[in-house]
Amino acid sequence: MERFTIANQCVTLVSDTGRGDKTVVLLHGYLESLNVWDELTDLIKKQVRVIALDLPGHGVSEVVGEVHTMDFLADVVADVLRQQEVERATIVGHSMGGYVAVAMLERHPEMVEGIVMMHSTPYADSEEKRTNREREIKLIQSGKKDTLAALTPQQGFASDNVKYFRADIEGLAEQIYLTDDEGICALLRGMMERPDRSKVLSQSKCPKLLVYGAKDNYISREVAERVIAENPDAQVVWLENSGHMGFIEQEDDAAQALIDFVTNI
Repeated sequence: MERFTIANQCVTLVSDTGRGDKTVVLLHGYLESLNVWDELTDLIKKQVRVIALDLPGHGVSEVVGEVHTMDFLADVVADVLRQQEVERATIVGHSMGGYVAVAMLERHPEMVEGIVMMHSTPYADSEEKRTNREREIKLIQSGKKDTLAALTPQQGFASDNVKYFRADIEGLAEQIYLTDDEGICALLRGMMERPDRSKVLSQSKCPKLLVYGAKDNYISREVAERVIAENPDAQVVWLENSGHMGFIEQEDDAAQALIDFVTNI
């Protein structure tokens, strides 16, 4: 069931299946919304309670300023959980959602039963990445969001999966058109400002699952292996036929890995 709530003083759309001894919170990535999790939710909702939300600035949740920091978003998630009367949950973050998940691990560790970094890292942006985000902000401000819609969704999939997942790519492109320009810019600025939280992740005793795609166009195998090496206590799943969208490209494998992880915590 979906409903709007005020979380951390921000109007936020929340989806909650409402049943299950264990709770999983799904945090979407940049230029996505909670709808990106629909198929994965269907695969896991019989085993666990699933909560998802439109992170403020995306989907239909509110934009509240020029910068939406990952800390702010983590506080929104924590407030949603309190309102849903969930004391502890496994936080699953895809890409940008992973930045929010590790921020929550730092700010609200008592609420994190487990953390899943799905095609994500705990690192801060490189100077090159910050420059690219500045370029995207200027693109949005100049009214050229169609350029993002034409290129970004396809880049998320392994090149040999693009044809098969054309409908998903078109859906993601449509989501970009529907996303508030100010929300996109606020989240870009928030990602640019986020600190390195690699030690937050590596020093935490919280159970961890790292999920990476062998054909990811955004996170190289070298970077993924660095995260894995820094977290020797983490469970690791490589999706060998996936790019950056493994929970869509290999949805059955991703769902099973998630269920196995959550039910064994």
